[in-house]
Amino acid sequence: MANVSPRRALPLLANPHGGGRSALTCWFRCGNQCAHDVQNTSENTYFGDVVAEVVSRRGVLRAGTLGALAIGAVATGAAPALAAPGPDDAAQAFGPGHGGPGGHGGHGGGRLTFTAVPPNTDDRVTVPEGYETAPVVRWGDPVLPDAPAFDFENQSADAQAKQFGYNNDFVTFFPLGGHRGLLWVNHEYTDENLMFRGYTNGDAATEEQIRIALAAHGGSVVEIERVGGTGQWRLVTRGRRRYNRRITALTPMRFTGPAAGGDLLKTAADPAGTTPVGTLNNCAGGTTPWGTVLSGEENFNQYFVNGNGVPEAQKPYLSRYGVSPTTGVPAGNRRFDRVEERFDLAKHPNEVNRFGWIVEIDPFDPTSTPIKRTALGRLAHEGATTTLARDGRVVAYMGDDSRFEYVYKFVSKRRYIPGFDRHNRTLLDEGTLYVAKFTGDSPAKEIDGSGKLPSDGSFDGSGQWIPLVTGGISHVPGMTAQEVLVYTRSAADKVGATKMDRPEDVERNPVTGGVYVALTNNANRTPAQVDEANPRPANKHGHILEITERRDDAGATTFSWSLPLVCGDPNDPATYFAGFDKTKVSPISCPDNVAFDGDGNLWISTDGNQLGAHDGLFVMPVRGPERGHLKQFLSVPVGAETCGPLVSPDQRSVFTAVQHPGETNGATPEAPSSHWPDGGTSQPRPAVVVTWHRRGGKIGS
Repeated sequence: MANVSPRRALPLLANPHGGGRSALTCWFRCGNQCAHDVQNTSENTYFGDVVAEVVSRRGVLRAGTLGALAIGAVATGAAPALAAPGPDDAAQAFGPGHGGPGGHGGHGGGRLTFTAVPPNTDDRVTVPEGYETAPVVRWGDPVLPDAPAFDFENQSADAQAKQFGYNNDFVTFFPLGGHRGLLWVNHEYTDENLMFRGYTNGDAATEEQIRIALAAHGGSVVEIERVGGTGQWRLVTRGRRRYNRRITALTPMRFTGPAAGGDLLKTAADPAGTTPVGTLNNCAGGTTPWGTVLSGEENFNQYFVNGNGVPEAQKPYLSRYGVSPTTGVPAGNRRFDRVEERFDLAKHPNEVNRFGWIVEIDPFDPTSTPIKRTALGRLAHEGATTTLARDGRVVAYMGDDSRFEYVYKFVSKRRYIPGFDRHNRTLLDEGTLYVAKFTGDSPAKEIDGSGKLPSDGSFDGSGQWIPLVTGGISHVPGMTAQEVLVYTRSAADKVGATKMDRPEDVERNPVTGGVYVALTNNANRTPAQVDEANPRPANKHGHILEITERRDDAGATTFSWSLPLVCGDPNDPATYFAGFDKTKVSPISCPDNVAFDGDGNLWISTDGNQLGAHDGLFVMPVRGPERGHLKQFLSVPVGAETCGPLVSPDQRSVFTAVQHPGETNGATPEAPSSHWPDGGTSQPRPAVVVTWHRRGGKIGS
């Protein structure tokens, strides 16, 4: 089916912040947030100013480097961890690639000897010499056994609900034994401009196109199998495939935790406030020690209309979450309300509160109901990465992916008990939700520019986790526990959290215990915030933040921090690669998702490269003499973003989600800018690829 009405230009004709993203990506992924006013108007401290203060006191730019920020971390290393409670078999499913359930270890000593991929603009996935890569699953591939074959020209909502969804982001793996396993993949958003011929906007779309888009959101569970004894994996297309499942924007779900059943979550269709429908804009995620998926709902605000019709008391909170309280139907809106009335806020003002949560899915039970865990707060969740505190409590780290937003973590009240599944599956419903405050705290008299550590043992800053809510008890004056959990951003504003540059993925290193945060960029840093320490008027390229919690304990409420990687062109003196020789590193821009291999090497995928080349996957040691030696491992096709990544537990495979290939300005099905992955004259299709060493070597060798 197709809508053949004349095509009209999108309201946005160019990327307003001059980045590597196309206007299409900005519009369909997040409703073009960067062109709108900043949602956080609080007076809270901005992290860029904290960095500037620290660097200014130390005079490090006068010494020719920004790198003193990380000297302390290099010199001191991470404190040895006490043994955390061992994970059960299900916890082994995800290995070290996305945090793991706790404990340190890993194989140690892994060397990255591959030759770096040079920056390029090729319409393919480029990998190092000696490696192979191939798609595992792509948009439209059958997920359920009775799914029809994909037919771009004859799509239907019924078919899409059984097929692999559109733009794929977070990837994680669960072994089934032998040479098979389950792959979970998030489907973040749809680009109807590339999905349908003649698409103009939601007003002119057919109702079937809207239903297809609703079915293309969410996530997929698919069974995959190893190819022989290699590191290659492929989609299982025969047999029962009893675990395969599609989660969509129409899947019934349930709320649990302190906010479940509260007035702010009640609607006419759900007067009990406990049974939301569907999940949207699922970006990154995580896995739990008991073997389930945590999927983050991110830019959910863009799907709603008629914010001007909500009660006046709700409008300030609506604005804080990126929904205009003065606009009826935003330009370019998908108009889901035409087939699902709940997206009309004038009629259902609380429906927007039912999105922005962490959703837990059991990949081993296709009949289970996904759960939105309210104890983890409501924000533009990039994802949630779990680990264990020293005493066995479950800890989840989370980023709020928007300009000047915050970094959070949740610590459960009770401890994880290996093998006690019924108990463990309640742990994310009761505990304390925290938000991070960062401070530069070394006395100026102890900083002499020589590299000698100050008395606190580090050349960096300190920080604390500020409690927002514990169970049904609010720690924020003037807000109830339910309000803190539903309006988490406003609660964090009130307690003085530190504003960050788009905090995205947050992962814990399984070897060192350090916590790493990808801060993608922030073009809105003003000239007034630029000084000798911050010579760029905008943080175009982003950086990586390294957090070392007290006693290397994920349950601690204080920490130190450093910046091991300040991204950009290595020839730019404002960049920093943990002190490594910058003539030997790859250029990198806009870090998005991060992961670790079993040796503790940091893998970084990028989104919106502003250096003129395609996005890619990079890897960097974070300890030893190679610390900071960043190398590009692969690049993605025209218009694409690099998502995932996931290094398999045996370190013989790396999975990468190639999101929105061909999403460039002016691209249409009639004139595609990419033909990846099928080649020829085919339409571009988002896909998950696997990369492996031809000779069976470890990834990175």
